[in-house]
Amino acid sequence: MKTSEDINELATALAKAQGAMGSAKKDADNPFFKSKYADLGAVIAAIKQPLSENGISYTQFPIREGESAGVVTRLMHSSGQWLESTYTLPLAKFDAQAVGSAFTYARRYALQAIAGIPAGDDDGNAAAEAAPQPETELERHLRVLEENREAVNSCKVAIHKEDWDKLVDAVQQISNEDRLALWTPAPTKGGEAWTVAERKALKSDEYNAAKNRWFAKQGEQNEESEESGS
Repeated sequence: MKTSEDINELATALAKAQGAMGSAKKDADNPFFKSKYADLGAVIAAIKQPLSENGISYTQFPIREGESAGVVTRLMHSSGQWLESTYTLPLAKFDAQAVGSAFTYARRYALQAIAGIPAGDDDGNAAAEAAPQPETELERHLRVLEENREAVNSCKVAIHKEDWDKLVDAVQQISNEDRLALWTPAPTKGGEAWTVAERKALKSDEYNAAKNRWFAKQGEQNEESEESGS
């Protein structure tokens, strides 16, 4: 919290204003918890007149600090004295919905806190829910499949033609991590990368023999590169 050099007049006026304030009316619905809460409008309605009658005004403006977003709230007294606080919420992503919810929640919560009236809950739920849920195995499988669609299609063509060497070349275009994601889940559990027959081909003796030839060739090429460089 930051303040002006003196806040004695502001403190006296705020005490009088708080004595005239009631609780913010909880007249908004929270569909997630099936409860009522005091939204930003209700908070402003509860504090605006008591503050004004005692020479106090306030201002709020949005800020972003690293991976957090929120507001700075300042109370100002007619004497020139002031105090302000910063309230931010950590966000996992910064799309319009997440940032908007964070700003709305931060404005209400910070205003309630600095004025000293009871708090409820609303957009805090939306801000928290803006964090992405961990990717499921199937979701990752489908994402990786889309990212490697061209290589996977090349594999399918090579399997159909039983061109094992080209199959190895196509598989090598896919990272080891992505290969694991493409292998699970199995077709019976929603996996779409490989059919049962294609999975069988990728475990066949013919494919393994072609893979051994590929690695042997890579080893020879590496040796030739080393010799040419020496």
